[in-house]
Amino acid sequence: MTTIRQDDFIQSIADALQHISYFHPLDYIHALADAYEKEQSPAAKDAIAQILTNSRMCAEGHRPICQDTGIVVVFLKVGMNVRWDATMSVQEMVNAGVRRAYLLPENVLRPSIVSDPAFTRQNTRDNTPAVVHCEIVPGDTVDVKLAAKGGGSENKSKFAMLNPSDSIVDWVMKTVPTMGAGWCPPGMLGIGIGGTAEKAMLLAKESLMEHIDMTQLKQRGPQSKIEELRIELHDKINALGIGAQGLGGLSTVLDVKIFDFPTHAASKPIAMIPNCAATRHAHFTLDGSGAATLPIPKLSDWPDVTWKPDVNAKQVHLNALTAAEVATWNAGDRLLLTGKLLTGRDAAHKRIADLYASGEGLPAEVDFTNRVIYYVGPVNPVRDEAVGPAGPTTATRMDKFTEMMLEKTGLLAMIGKAERGPTGLEAIRKHKAAYLMAVGGAAYLVSKAIRASRVVAFAELGMEAIYEFDVEEMPVTVAVDSAGNNVHETGPREWKERIRSLPVLEG
Repeated sequence: MTTIRQDDFIQSIADALQHISYFHPLDYIHALADAYEKEQSPAAKDAIAQILTNSRMCAEGHRPICQDTGIVVVFLKVGMNVRWDATMSVQEMVNAGVRRAYLLPENVLRPSIVSDPAFTRQNTRDNTPAVVHCEIVPGDTVDVKLAAKGGGSENKSKFAMLNPSDSIVDWVMKTVPTMGAGWCPPGMLGIGIGGTAEKAMLLAKESLMEHIDMTQLKQRGPQSKIEELRIELHDKINALGIGAQGLGGLSTVLDVKIFDFPTHAASKPIAMIPNCAATRHAHFTLDGSGAATLPIPKLSDWPDVTWKPDVNAKQVHLNALTAAEVATWNAGDRLLLTGKLLTGRDAAHKRIADLYASGEGLPAEVDFTNRVIYYVGPVNPVRDEAVGPAGPTTATRMDKFTEMMLEKTGLLAMIGKAERGPTGLEAIRKHKAAYLMAVGGAAYLVSKAIRASRVVAFAELGMEAIYEFDVEEMPVTVAVDSAGNNVHETGPREWKERIRSLPVLEG
């Protein structure tokens, strides 16, 4: 009988979470490097270069790949012959490991979990609790699969109860375009088919723990109907032309994973969950010999790709920005921002809306006149950092506040990731503002452009407080210009047409 010690289990969870915060799985790196070599869209190729450069920087610096260090999800298979030398429950031990990992001083990870989700939404400050799924199986080991799942990709999860005769391919191809780019492609899609509603979701989530092997699968050929379906969906989704960050291009998904389970004769449950460019998962087994260790990749495993600013990028001096200058920007322009900008995301926007509704107005320290806001919730700094990894959050969540912000505050532009929805786009056009896109999955790279940081309002909101950043040549792309031209509409449309004529995708 194997004995698993409590602290070995806790330390293994903590070590694995630290490991995946700064080391991409190598299968993802190799697949993304291959996508970079094949990519023909300049905008998508630039975005992939930023992600690859960011990934190597994080591996070198042991800092998070993304500012959203995720909600922890753990799948456990506990052998029936395992004995626990522990006083805590399994859930408590997992939470202790999460707490130890996320509060580690050498590499502080951002706490993103809020309790009382329907009402007060108070941050738990240590990223607990984790979501734990436990299965008792034959054997004398504990098998652990864990992931840190970002909110942007999790929010794009989809589910349907199809009729037994309905086409899975038709549903996927109808649904993927509705997900937009807030899940930060290129990444993986996990699909669960069968069981019950909740089982299909679990199948989809667990499938994302699998290695990327689409290239190898195509080389050897499919050996089952599920493998045929994986290949068909992979190719058809990429033919949509959505591309990296939704800018249009050849690679939207690097792999499609499918798990299935028997279901009721009247049912065909299907779930689809994307994994973003900050793909983070690990797999280890405890056999009673001590804490688990994960293999450390070599820097030579990363491709020789180093992102550099576009030579044609426009220099923008934020401290002297005017509406007239914003009007000269065209959708697709690359900009390098220098000067001071303010941050704010969901909680800060809600607080601002409440202040205006009460007649109070903004705090004296907050003035958005002729300024740019960055939708971000940064990681706390360590060592000599001005700020920790600080990549953009999904902009559509701020759409409901955009009209208020542009009408009342004097704001000129916004920075986020992915597309804007109809409400946000209408406000941008109406007020002749601009929406700028930073690359999701390049948080550490972006943070190197931030020279100074200070909290100016709502400090109690933690990472959702309003900060003032002093940036130097922060790279962004004009996604929506003051005339309403939108690269997230034009890019995918153009590349969908181009892909139809590419020999590589014929047949």
